[in-house]
Amino acid sequence: MPGQGAIAHRWYDGNIMMARTQITLQPEIQRRARQRASDMGVSMAEYVRRLLARDLGSATAMANPALVFDLGSSRGSDIARNKDAMIAEAFASTGTRKRRR
Repeated sequence: MPGQGAIAHRWYDGNIMMARTQITLQPEIQRRARQRASDMGVSMAEYVRRLLARDLGSATAMANPALVFDLGSSRGSDIARNKDAMIAEAFASTGTRKRRR
């Protein structure tokens, strides 16, 4: 669509408002960058953000994976294995209702 590139795309990511940016790379540089990002276990976008932050000397707000993982003990619960039964139980407990049209 004409003029669409002039629109700034923004989204909320953690505590930071991000602005979408498009760059053009030589195929070999792109391949190597994707490989380096993969080796680091991050997306290419995160890899580029880190490179820019380091070059520009700005403070980076890094996500802390420990805030998500190892929050507590599951005590043997396996939601993935039991999800169908849990969903069926939840629906059964609400009773049947007719849908409005």
